[in-house]
Amino acid sequence: MMNSRSFPELLAQLARKHPEKPYFISTDNGQTLSYRQLYHRCMLLGEQFSSLGYAQGDKVSVYMPNSEQAAVLLLAIMAHGLVANPINLLCQTSQLRHILRHSDTRLIFTTDELAPSLLPLLAEIDRPIQLVQIDRRSRDIPTLVAAPLVGAIIDPQNHDVPALVTAPLVGAIKPSPAPVTPDQDALLMYTSGTTGVPKGVLLTQENLLENARNIAREHQLTASDRVLGSLPLYHINGLVVTVITPLIHEGSVAMATRFSAASFWQDASRYQCTWINVVPTIIAYLLNDKTDCSTLDLSRLRFCRSASSALPPERHRDFEKRFGIGIIETMGLTETAAPSFSNPYPAGERQIGSVGKPSGTQARVIDNQGHEVKNGVQGEIILSGANVMHGYYKDPLKTKEAFTQDGWLRTGDIGYQDDQGFFYVTGRAKELIIKGGENIAPREIDEAVIKHPCVLDAASVGAPHPDYGQDIAVYLVLRENATFDEQDMRRHCLKELGQYKSPSKYVVVQELPRGPSGKVQRLKLLDL
Repeated sequence: MMNSRSFPELLAQLARKHPEKPYFISTDNGQTLSYRQLYHRCMLLGEQFSSLGYAQGDKVSVYMPNSEQAAVLLLAIMAHGLVANPINLLCQTSQLRHILRHSDTRLIFTTDELAPSLLPLLAEIDRPIQLVQIDRRSRDIPTLVAAPLVGAIIDPQNHDVPALVTAPLVGAIKPSPAPVTPDQDALLMYTSGTTGVPKGVLLTQENLLENARNIAREHQLTASDRVLGSLPLYHINGLVVTVITPLIHEGSVAMATRFSAASFWQDASRYQCTWINVVPTIIAYLLNDKTDCSTLDLSRLRFCRSASSALPPERHRDFEKRFGIGIIETMGLTETAAPSFSNPYPAGERQIGSVGKPSGTQARVIDNQGHEVKNGVQGEIILSGANVMHGYYKDPLKTKEAFTQDGWLRTGDIGYQDDQGFFYVTGRAKELIIKGGENIAPREIDEAVIKHPCVLDAASVGAPHPDYGQDIAVYLVLRENATFDEQDMRRHCLKELGQYKSPSKYVVVQELPRGPSGKVQRLKLLDL
């Protein structure tokens, strides 16, 4: 296992130790990227960043689906001491606008297909941002050129897309002139909050690499292990667990552009994967899929890792019974660089329904006064460790609110610890809706529904769903003499929110339950 504390050091050591070993395999076309090629491409991109004046700490965004190119770009950005900002492709326009402005990004890598959604927003921003379009199927390194040449800074008044110039893998590699230290910022990842405005979680080189070591240790991963990755790299899970962790245990990743139940097991067999990384929604899809796996060789698969939201115990058991693969349930946050809890690797030591034991962190359960409670007593789970963020970008107030007075991270999750040291999450202090691993702010739903002319007031909440973990239910109060037309409301929400964030359930009520301060008590909505 590698003990490097920065990305440039880690990539250089791997290139020397395993020059021809495959690191990244694309399941779309079977192409492989060796550790030597990975290092070469990262350093070549780093040279270009330096030549164009990008300095350590500058923010560089990646707005792309999963691909070899996306993985290389993210690693290259961090290896040069820049701060990678992977942007969620499911962002609504208002969220995307906020991220582009708030992140201070200077450069965005995207694809031809996604560029049109960025261009109108870039025209609204009063600072220059360089936009580079990439063919994600290409293996060429994009050549960055300074303004006013091709591929230069976007003129807000000109929506023409600059052409992409590419260069082959040639030329000598020069090391980065400035050392990259473990405490330098490496990743800026935005996560939704209950206000609807994404918060920028800032993670250091050490945060990311320390938690990758935690994952490798907990799952007993070695150089012979290969993970099948289908989770998006703009999620902390997909990035840390399936791209960074293989670097630490000197293994490899086979990655799909996106999850497909029809090809999932074929890919696991074809590329001889030893473990799979999923979320509960994927488990539900795999259980519902009728693909016959009996002819596939899945003998190398040692376990399935599940995270992002709670896995219903019945789904856990059904999956293990049908596929004969044990599930390791884990839990983490963007703020902790992915997992902070994990069930043990030995199957006999796991607890179904538990998120596991602290993984490289310290964990406590506290009451409303901040006092630690006894085992079995519910309270808020708080964390401390080398994987915990230093704070939210440009938001000292929210950073202060996120930590206890003695510096422990407040997870917002309600749960308890048993006498064996396993932790259980029973609810969320936060009102965030988690649908299929996606964070959805209730306020965003409320505001869209209230735009409908018949609605006086509305509040949304996450309702239990067998496949998604949670789905969206909205409770609404009608205007006087208004008549509720559910089909019309569904069309309205589809236009405002898109298919994924549109509520599945609409309930008309006389009034919304409120506390003494007048704030809507969302959790009581499910009792109406």
